[in-house]
Amino acid sequence: MNDLPQHPIRLLVAEDSPVCRELLVTIFQNTPGVQVVGAARDGAEAVRLAKRLHPDVVAMDVYMPRLNGYEAVRQIMAEAPCPIVMVSGQLPGDKKEMTFQALQAGALTIVPKPALDDSPEVTAELVRQVKLMAGVKVVRRPRPTPVSPPPASLAPRHGRVQLLALAASTGGPGALAAVLGRLPADFPAPVVVVQHVARGFAADLAVWLNRQTALTVRLAQDDDALCPGQAFVAPDDWHLMVKAGGTVTLLPPVKGDRYCPSADRLLAAVARVYGDTAVGVILTGMGDDGAQGLAALRQTGAHTIAQDEATSLIFGMPASAIQQNAVETVLPVDKIAERICNWVIG
Repeated sequence: MNDLPQHPIRLLVAEDSPVCRELLVTIFQNTPGVQVVGAARDGAEAVRLAKRLHPDVVAMDVYMPRLNGYEAVRQIMAEAPCPIVMVSGQLPGDKKEMTFQALQAGALTIVPKPALDDSPEVTAELVRQVKLMAGVKVVRRPRPTPVSPPPASLAPRHGRVQLLALAASTGGPGALAAVLGRLPADFPAPVVVVQHVARGFAADLAVWLNRQTALTVRLAQDDDALCPGQAFVAPDDWHLMVKAGGTVTLLPPVKGDRYCPSADRLLAAVARVYGDTAVGVILTGMGDDGAQGLAALRQTGAHTIAQDEATSLIFGMPASAIQQNAVETVLPVDKIAERICNWVIG
């Protein structure tokens, strides 16, 4: 799944700002084990250089002239697929959607863009993500197919499914959009979502997902009531949990946490509170977060699903859940919502 190149990591930088481009090049030229093989000034040049240089990984700005980050990602993944890390600065509201469109098109992850006066932690996280993603094996991705419309209604309802819990990491925004986008507005259960995303992007993810589905999607707040037809996304640096009575509770991280928000902690809470009236879903992602929690949920008799390898950008989290016998059904991402809806109507 993740095999780092034996040679120095060959990096292509794509950034339209000369100052930012020079900063990124300097950071990586001074990073052991990384070789900057090209620096593109816009998305069109990034596509040309990716096809010619075959880099191990691309660090790409989101908003660029001539060809924006989303279009550049789409073309690279169709013509010369390689791991792509989106490097995003502060964008106005109408440009933020492009970040998640790029992830939907095949970019692996997003990290904040460093500035000259940023803390060393920002630069370190950028370097860590680029090195981590350089070993990810990606495949050629054709032009995405349109999302089929959700059913108009799920009536009659039998009230069996009381909560839907979704967990994802690398490649997750596109997978979440594919599942949530196929659920109808009258979906009779609330939805809770843990998506591993860089600090500062969870709120934007909720806004973007809200545009992809007939459900109402928003960032979870402490003591939110879990209502049918609404989806709650875990905020930055908080564990999203559920408690008896149908409300959200947010807990701070504790020493030793590998992930925050944690899919394992959410799914374990869902198992305790909702038992077999919940549905748990593990989508694409690196690592094994969620496998133990999904296993606990399945032991209650709840339905559990894992995204299949063919449609997963990274098959780590689904594979780990399958290995732990936590998964009842393995499905391509575009079939998951249909199966859930079938369970809802009995």
